[in-house]
Amino acid sequence: MSLQGKIAIVTGGTRGIGKAISLHLARDGATVIAIHVQPETGEAARAEFAAAGAEIDTRQADISNMDAVNDLVNSVIVEFGGIDILVNNAGITRDGLLARMKEDDWDAVMSVNLKGTFNCIKAVTRPMMKARHGRIVSISSVVGVAGNAGQANYAASKAGIIGLTKSVAKELASRNVNANCVAPGYIASDMTDAMNDEAREQFLRQIPLGRPGLPEEVAGLVAYLVSDQAAYITGQTICIDGGMVM
Repeated sequence: MSLQGKIAIVTGGTRGIGKAISLHLARDGATVIAIHVQPETGEAARAEFAAAGAEIDTRQADISNMDAVNDLVNSVIVEFGGIDILVNNAGITRDGLLARMKEDDWDAVMSVNLKGTFNCIKAVTRPMMKARHGRIVSISSVVGVAGNAGQANYAASKAGIIGLTKSVAKELASRNVNANCVAPGYIASDMTDAMNDEAREQFLRQIPLGRPGLPEEVAGLVAYLVSDQAAYITGQTICIDGGMVM
């Protein structure tokens, strides 16, 4: 699945699943711009990318800020001539039971996960429409499909991404811009490593394949969806969860 000559932006592209996606797209030939929010994260990622033999550009941006996203997209267009691929991977959690959830925790998750995805899609829409080509993949979650106790804010944000993606797919299909969701289940990452043992065991009991997924497995699915082989797929949400949600 050659992505030679394609320009790709991956938000949250320097850690966990996002880092795996950045590496996979780069190895398939794309020019990758991996977005991060913390300066130290970018520095560590640059060293890891170089050690892996991947030339990946890293840039800092707060995707919850529309002006920052516009500046980022415009700078990429000026430098590289366009944007072919957008992967909306950046996300945060602020877990807690709804009855005890603070308004700030709700707002923070919505601001990054859902508004950030909206900001990035909106910023690339006109350039992709003008080029009459584009691939948008947004990382949702199985909890956006099935819900999860203690994650009302996260589940709502990920469900919102699914609805947003379906709408975008319908709006942009005539311009050859495809939009899809990938909904990971329990994937080994920094986020899942922070879960307590009880929550981790609860997740594993729900997975028919009996193991966590790997970031590289999610990256492989994303790489397929942004390739020419997936040209006839749009508006879909594909769960990659070991059978957790059927």
